[in-house]
Amino acid sequence: MEETGAPLEYGGFELPWWAVVLEGIAALVIGILLLTSPGITMVVIVQFLGILWLFGGVLALIGAVSIRENRGWNILSGVLGILAGIVILLYPVYAPFVLLTFLIILLGIWGIVYGITRLAWAMRGGGVGTGILGLLSLIFGVILIINPLIGAVTLPFVFGAFAVVGGIVAIAAGIKAR
Repeated sequence: MEETGAPLEYGGFELPWWAVVLEGIAALVIGILLLTSPGITMVVIVQFLGILWLFGGVLALIGAVSIRENRGWNILSGVLGILAGIVILLYPVYAPFVLLTFLIILLGIWGIVYGITRLAWAMRGGGVGTGILGLLSLIFGVILIINPLIGAVTLPFVFGAFAVVGGIVAIAAGIKAR
């Protein structure tokens, strides 16, 4: 196979083929871990997120001191990032469930809004398929709002499945671009 060395258009960026393969391998490994050990994998991922938020919060506060533009937003962002990071690091077992539950509630709200807009569109001549999609999205959103625990328990598996498929696709695309 001839190596072209040409960058690959990937996710809106041009990357060398080997970077896409590495990203694919990382996604594949994380996906397999999420599917085989969702609990501990989520704890580790959320701990990294906590460190990232803590570090980002400190940087935002430093930015607020040195840059006058958007100072109030930088201070707010910094304080919230530091608080979120500290809470996640202090409560490593509970943090993934709280974070996932919050995400599930947001997904539920999105499902309800999306469902209502699709149903309205279907009633204006958008078609039966649009109406069915709207109804399913509305039901999905209501279920997630009523019982976010169902989503929090299943979401790592959904993320895992998407990561495995995305990882395989990225590896194949990177190798093909080589």
